[in-house]
Amino acid sequence: MSVIFRKKPKAPEVTGKIEYMIVCLGNPGSKYEKTRHNAGFLSADVLWNKYGSGRLNQTKCKAIYGLCVIAGKNVAIVKPQTFMNLSGEATRDLAKALKIEKENILVIYDDISLKPGKVRIRPSGSDGGHNGIKSIIYCLGTNVFPRIKIGVGAPNKEAGEDLADFVLDTIDAESIKTIQTVPDIVEEILTNGIDIARQKFN
Repeated sequence: MSVIFRKKPKAPEVTGKIEYMIVCLGNPGSKYEKTRHNAGFLSADVLWNKYGSGRLNQTKCKAIYGLCVIAGKNVAIVKPQTFMNLSGEATRDLAKALKIEKENILVIYDDISLKPGKVRIRPSGSDGGHNGIKSIIYCLGTNVFPRIKIGVGAPNKEAGEDLADFVLDTIDAESIKTIQTVPDIVEEILTNGIDIARQKFN
């Protein structure tokens, strides 16, 4: 089971101001690569494979990022390298460095309240118990930023499954299929707005 990458045409050159930042949450390190908690990082890889040029390897503000054009908009695709619980620090600092408005920060992450294969788009909201989102809300000083939640399912409490072990276990095939649709969701949000995207994908 792996994310599918396809051959792509040459990416357009990024010129002018960066308008949006897509923050994809996860934990750095090879042992976390294909875990449920890294649904965001896997989404970044899919996005970069479609829209980016070269490697996703620029570094600044405790983050790896790359610049590309999506739906005619200049976008930074970001992987915070602070580990999940401190994701807000990299998000805040890179947004400031790139001069991105808070409402133009789109966050992609795993959600245990959704079954594998499900996706939810929200314009704002609470952290829902997700430590990465909790950190971002704290560091940005607002919960008003759009997000794409990738369903990864929940641990079986009756069987004694531990939450920490569950999210750091191998991601399900159905969740991978959802991640493959992320470029379509992002294009819809950037082209027609989050309300239309919610109607189409939620």
